[in-house]
Amino acid sequence: MSRIGKRPVPIPQGVQVTMKEDVLIVKGPKGELTRKIHPKVKLSIDSEKIQVSVSDTRRDKEAKSLQGLFRVLVDNMVTGVTKGFQKSLEIVGVGYRAEVSGNSVIFNLGYSHPINFPLPKGIEAKVDKSKITLTGIDKELLGQTAANIRALRSPEPFKGKGIKYEDEVIRRKAGKAGAK
Repeated sequence: MSRIGKRPVPIPQGVQVTMKEDVLIVKGPKGELTRKIHPKVKLSIDSEKIQVSVSDTRRDKEAKSLQGLFRVLVDNMVTGVTKGFQKSLEIVGVGYRAEVSGNSVIFNLGYSHPINFPLPKGIEAKVDKSKITLTGIDKELLGQTAANIRALRSPEPFKGKGIKYEDEVIRRKAGKAGAK
């Protein structure tokens, strides 16, 4: 059995958890999230906790891994509707800029044209000089949005120019050996 999957997910005050057929609905002060639950996974919802279990774990390796996966996904849903999630990116490079315009972010990244990046529903962006802060309640959507923004201009290894995560370390290369 999964060690992580065995632990119950606590339900804090102000959070409502309901199950309709095979869809889990979590409502909280920051919003509402839904997720379809795999048929092998069973959720037992109490007033204070959610316990994740699977049908037969002795022979089924997939069921064991699904137990841990869905326990973490449910925990992320509960955390998202109570506290929310945040991801920070940094823009490195001369003349590289970003600005928020309505529900999109406009990037100037050294290309011949500005890039208009529309933000998905539920994700908010804030730009402070060369730092972009993304916030939202869905951890999966937030991470994918941050990855899509980073892919607009990935950091290059010679000067480190591009968009990188705040805690990311770029491995630098020396460049040409002849230039001194």
